[in-house]
Amino acid sequence: MDLLQLRYFQAVARYEHISRAAEELRVAQPSLSRTLARLEAELGSPLFDRQGRRIRLNQYGAMFLRHVDRALRELDDGRRALRDARDTGLGRVGVASETLLTITHLLGSFRAAHPRADARLFQSTAEEMSRQLRSGEVDFCVASQPLTGASLASIELASEEVLLAVPPGHRLDGRESVTIPELADEPFVSTRQGHWQRALLDRLFAAEGLTPLVSCEGDEPGASQDMISAGLGIGLIPAISRRAGTETRVPVAWVHVDASECHRVLTLVWNRDAYLSEAAVKFREFTISRPFMAHRLPAPHHERAHDPALRTAATAEPADADVSGQGGHSCRAASATAGGVPGAAR
Repeated sequence: MDLLQLRYFQAVARYEHISRAAEELRVAQPSLSRTLARLEAELGSPLFDRQGRRIRLNQYGAMFLRHVDRALRELDDGRRALRDARDTGLGRVGVASETLLTITHLLGSFRAAHPRADARLFQSTAEEMSRQLRSGEVDFCVASQPLTGASLASIELASEEVLLAVPPGHRLDGRESVTIPELADEPFVSTRQGHWQRALLDRLFAAEGLTPLVSCEGDEPGASQDMISAGLGIGLIPAISRRAGTETRVPVAWVHVDASECHRVLTLVWNRDAYLSEAAVKFREFTISRPFMAHRLPAPHHERAHDPALRTAATAEPADADVSGQGGHSCRAASATAGGVPGAAR
């Protein structure tokens, strides 16, 4: 039994599909099938039930997978620990969120306070975030939907109202509040299934025995307000956008929704069994050290230069990283969805 066999088995068990696993692993399907057959022969037990071209993880495979996941996670954590020990910085922290603008201020202020930390940002759906936490691809998720898993721990960061945004001049422009039944015939701009805005929209309508009319859906939540402003429909937008004054750039009118469930709860989620680098530990401490909405982007450099208090805050941690950029502290935004566009997302 070798690591290659275990990683192949893990991938096939996750997808329960040979061709998808082969595509992810970038190996030929016959080679993958032969490797699985050798592993089953060595273990003396089939790990999958096969019906034609379909395979399903059986009870023995599920039992073995729990141990494989734990063993590979320990090895991956060991590799990360060695890498962090060699680094001159604080190591790496990976953070995933459904919507990027939600955590822009948090990541910006964290980077200002800890410039030696290598922060990586991913845009992911709730389903993808659960997988990323289990695999160790990310350390934390800032989630707008519940993430489930026996090893997952979480802490609530914020709860905020979600507002209805309508185009200027719409029949609801100027209304203080509106009920869900009043919106039954209105076309909605929303995200695809799996994103929190769509889940909330469907839940609010289902509570009234209704189904929303979705006229426009996509993978980029940040485009919703632009499409609403252009008159393509109405939509649910978190109150953080109103507080940020986004309607001055993308004109919309705000209306309260008369439904107690029209809000979102942001939670910080992590895998309690996973290794955390020093950067990851500091990120968690930094995130919960103040109210989530109180995190602000650092002031421009020229303002810090003239403000002693800002200069002190900006140098809270010695900035001994290579200023040429070769010493490696970075913040990259990566999309984990095929159609996702890293950037302006709410």
